[in-house]
Amino acid sequence: MTRRGREMVQVPRRVALLLLFCMAALVASDTTDGLLPNGNFEEAPDRSQMDGTRVTGRYAIPRWESCGCVEYICSGQKQGDMVLPVPEGAHAVRLGNEASVRQQLSVTPGTHYAITFSAARTCAQAEKLNVTVGAQSGELPIQTVYTSSGWDSYSWAFEAKDSVVSLTVHNPGYDEDAACGPLVDSFAIKTLLPPQQSNYNMLKNGDFEEGPYICPSTSCGVMVPPMDEDRYSPLSPWMIMSSTKSVRYVDAAHYAVPQGARAVQLVFGAESALVQEVCTVPGLPYKMEFSVGDAADGCTGSLAVEAYAAGGRVTVPYESQGTGGFTRGALEFTATEDRTRVVFVSASYNMKSDGTVCGPVVDDASLVCAQSHARRLLL
Repeated sequence: MTRRGREMVQVPRRVALLLLFCMAALVASDTTDGLLPNGNFEEAPDRSQMDGTRVTGRYAIPRWESCGCVEYICSGQKQGDMVLPVPEGAHAVRLGNEASVRQQLSVTPGTHYAITFSAARTCAQAEKLNVTVGAQSGELPIQTVYTSSGWDSYSWAFEAKDSVVSLTVHNPGYDEDAACGPLVDSFAIKTLLPPQQSNYNMLKNGDFEEGPYICPSTSCGVMVPPMDEDRYSPLSPWMIMSSTKSVRYVDAAHYAVPQGARAVQLVFGAESALVQEVCTVPGLPYKMEFSVGDAADGCTGSLAVEAYAAGGRVTVPYESQGTGGFTRGALEFTATEDRTRVVFVSASYNMKSDGTVCGPVVDDASLVCAQSHARRLLL
């Protein structure tokens, strides 16, 4: 076959391969709990659709659609003197100016889901990410680094409105160096069960067992960022009230947890609060009990937690050796409204020896109407 003939055969073959890539990217991913298809970006783009590290083909990354200045980063890769941190495995994606990645998900309308993914800052000064599913959108501040590794895992929740939705993560920032922007990796999903209230606990999800997916290989927990009150929380119905700071969702596989398999660590002092609203009857007495401890992560010193509701307030002290343990606290108050906010906040700022922030663990929270509880005990 002549050279021209071989080239004529290769052109339609390349076109066919590109169409296959496009079709694969457009297929909605099933929502099995865990890593999304190619959620860790270990399936690499074809070299023909890359210019150095930059991805040039819109559907070059298998199962993903990319837009703007998107780079495919290898572990150990440098930018100047800075080593770009890859959260998991050998590859990640960097989102430059106004860049985004998108994947379609097959979901059940009316069901709530939590997305978990890892993010790391690079060379931009004020990095953040926008996460969008359908018409629901939120901003994740990633300026604060909570770990010594340089990257953190974040969560974001949504309610499915359609059977197929698009998950988009977008870097809205602009830097003189178009390549500057956050690294993202390890995208996972989890179906969230509706939180339930019981006769013995007015707080829903008081044990924090229902929350975002924590990758088994992730030893740094998952950050739950601040949120608007009309957004669905990955720790529903708990909300994180703050301007920019997050709390850490931890698991018993990597941390000391007072009860069960999950808990919340308050890692930024009074700058972030854990809040839940409950229905109450004005004039009736209530009692809340909860655990305060340390996560066995080397966070030492005073890890006191303040809890308050209506006119009641209590500080529960806990002196940590950084090796695990907890104490029980209690707060009694009289409701003044038909809805009462229960709030937990760290009473101090704490740091570990490596300079990263840490704080007390809160777990196993329960709330009862003291009058009703006393009546049950008499029966």
